[in-house]
Amino acid sequence: MKSEVKKIENLKSEITEIIELNEIIDEKDKKEWQQISSQLKNLQKETDELEFHTFFSGEYDSSDVIISIYAGAGGDDAQDWAEMLLRMYLRWAEQNNFKANIIDKTAGAEAGIKNVTIEIAGHWTYGNLRSEMGVHRLVRLSPFNSDNLRQTSFARVEVLPVVEDDLEFQIKTEDLRIDTFRSSGAGGQSVNTTDSAVRITHLPTSLVAQCQNERSQLQNKEKAMIILKAKLHQRFLEEKKKEKLKLRGEVQSAEWGSQIRSYVLHPYKMVKDHRTKFETANVDKVLEGELNDFIEAYLKWDLTKN
Repeated sequence: MKSEVKKIENLKSEITEIIELNEIIDEKDKKEWQQISSQLKNLQKETDELEFHTFFSGEYDSSDVIISIYAGAGGDDAQDWAEMLLRMYLRWAEQNNFKANIIDKTAGAEAGIKNVTIEIAGHWTYGNLRSEMGVHRLVRLSPFNSDNLRQTSFARVEVLPVVEDDLEFQIKTEDLRIDTFRSSGAGGQSVNTTDSAVRITHLPTSLVAQCQNERSQLQNKEKAMIILKAKLHQRFLEEKKKEKLKLRGEVQSAEWGSQIRSYVLHPYKMVKDHRTKFETANVDKVLEGELNDFIEAYLKWDLTKN
């Protein structure tokens, strides 16, 4: 009898060891599968990024970008809308690990901003954000009237690549007028007590660029010159495009003034791109900087045009 009990105990012990061994094997398999799954996810992410970069077909897509936002029709609501767009692009830059810097900013009389210029530095920033060029429309219940009526506001977004010095045209010193003035915002310790802000006017074209947020007049001048070069380069490209269209006998539409996207907060919620037809009901996330779906839809759409 004792031998039978001993045999049973030995069998139980063996069973316990087998169960424990199986658990160790299962845990090992689980970890291996987790590692494989993680590797597959990383490979998928790399593949998606490589595929996304194939959408960049423009000569300057890899450049840094200069974005200017101008409040349009809509009074205080439009100026507030311009500031909301500024926050959206700053949040997008932060989420995508790009460096953003406000170069120049003019506050609104009662709320928001009249205009602002920002530079976002990072690989493919212009390629991503050229999708934002145009007029952006906001529909919401206005917080600026006592009746809380529905208000439609507009803001124009200008997107320019930061270009290198090897331009296809020359900027003559005698064609520039450089003015200095007192900055209206914070920048450096003495920015409000000295004429540190700089405005550069290109006399032949009347294009203007200014900067007031850097710490010195020299830095403001250098940054304003970068903006002016970008504006002149854009004008140069537009004139070349017009000439091609003229030779082909086509009439160019005023695309800069077209409404590219609507953001509706009332009576329903929706953001819709009128070029690509891509839309989402998650307006809050878009205004918090989640623009990548709109950017990808635009890049795919843009490829079909070329």
